[in-house]
Amino acid sequence: MIVVATDDFELYHDVVDELRDRGVTFTTQTPSEALPERARVVIRSPEDDLTLPAGVDSVTATPEEARRAVEEAVSILRGGGGRTIVGVDPGTRPGIAVLHGDTVVSAFQVPLADAVETIRREIGDAPDPLVRVGDGARLQGSQLINDLDDVTVELVDETGTTPYLGTGARGMGDVLAAVNIARLSGEERESREIEPTAGELQRIKDRSREQSADGRTIDEGLARRVAAGELTVSEALATHRERDAEDGDEGENEIEDEKSREQPRSDSN
Repeated sequence: MIVVATDDFELYHDVVDELRDRGVTFTTQTPSEALPERARVVIRSPEDDLTLPAGVDSVTATPEEARRAVEEAVSILRGGGGRTIVGVDPGTRPGIAVLHGDTVVSAFQVPLADAVETIRREIGDAPDPLVRVGDGARLQGSQLINDLDDVTVELVDETGTTPYLGTGARGMGDVLAAVNIARLSGEERESREIEPTAGELQRIKDRSREQSADGRTIDEGLARRVAAGELTVSEALATHRERDAEDGDEGENEIEDEKSREQPRSDSN
């Protein structure tokens, strides 16, 4: 059982909220009280002074670390201690699963632009984290690998990682695939450079037209920058509009110059 034993009011409430959200059985007490016999893990603040009997683990945290503390305590309780591994099913909205040992402690599905920040937040306190990225969506996966340049990353063959989804499970496929990817060994990679195919560039152009309110389609140069992760589709569209505006201004200036040259010069006496 998990025991919350702290005099830190903020930590107490944040940890209790996290435990209730997960449906975990726990009890609370002051640090001066004797721990119950069923106690297995104690969550406390660095300032709480209490003596732990043999066989009881302690997780120390500040209020800002409440979620991390609960994840660690649950992992200990379930015997899932071990390395923090993040599985990623890449795409425009990657599925992300965070495992401590064999226990899934958190899962997300976020826009590609937010994926790296999400992963970094989840592994921030881990001593030796590992990120495993599926090899299915080549361009998005490469972007993630290149942006996680200071993290150990493995490229995983994701064949067969997406499970059959029964009634009521619609929309969970990418996250469940990420869990399976996290449990597969892969090839360690520091970077991944891929030349986009003509078909991939066309799909990016098609996305730009779909996202644009005026039916605008970006050119191949901008599509390549999107494929490389230098621009989002929205940023590429904005750049395309700016170029058109500049070209339009230049064209108008040329017309005005031409008109001025055609005007007859009036003599003044």
